[in-house]
Amino acid sequence: MKQTPAPIKKGVVLLSGGLDSTTVLAIAQSQGYACYCLSFNYGQKQSIELERASHIARSFSVEQHLILQLDLGKIGGSALTSTLTVPKDRDLSLETDEIPVTYVPARNMIFLTHAVAWAEVLGATDLFIGVNAVDYSGYPDCRPEFLEAFTKMANLGTKAGVMGKVGFTIHAPLLSLSKKEIIEKGLTLGVDYSLTHSCYDPKEGKACGRCDSCLLRLRGFVEAGLKDPAPYVR
Repeated sequence: MKQTPAPIKKGVVLLSGGLDSTTVLAIAQSQGYACYCLSFNYGQKQSIELERASHIARSFSVEQHLILQLDLGKIGGSALTSTLTVPKDRDLSLETDEIPVTYVPARNMIFLTHAVAWAEVLGATDLFIGVNAVDYSGYPDCRPEFLEAFTKMANLGTKAGVMGKVGFTIHAPLLSLSKKEIIEKGLTLGVDYSLTHSCYDPKEGKACGRCDSCLLRLRGFVEAGLKDPAPYVR
């Protein structure tokens, strides 16, 4: 008797072109998902991350890579989208409740809402995001409480969530990992981190080495006993 092939699992992966989202893409593929990657030109002051995201999507041979146009720059309020200065050389070991100016208002909420909409069209119920609540800058939309609440909202506010047999699931496989652990996980899956870009304030395509994102990334590679293959200004 001829067996019916198992249905293909579709996953929508938020892909920024950075270290974390690329690792998540590798994890999703390793779990057998046919990956549909979603990136955003949201008004960020630099475009290299989108160039890297496109390159990464091609190197992983994803099913589709969609880049949506938003204009969060008109809203402002962040050093990533306005004339505000990106902080440099901060001591990230200090305990603080301050949310840095690199926070983009409601960015993950906005991105996930678009991801849910695309997943509904694709007939996918699994979404992947590279948020992390260990080695991160303290953004409120990187916490497990946010993801839990958003998942509930998505399943209450969509046709697929209300009428479907299976609700949406948001996967955040890096949530409780350190940057060192994320890098080690990615390397076991064959991630080429030279393709990725994490810097908030690059110069001529090179990472500054001084913003929060660079400092966290560099520390992760040092703790893993490795050299970061990304190009740096210094």
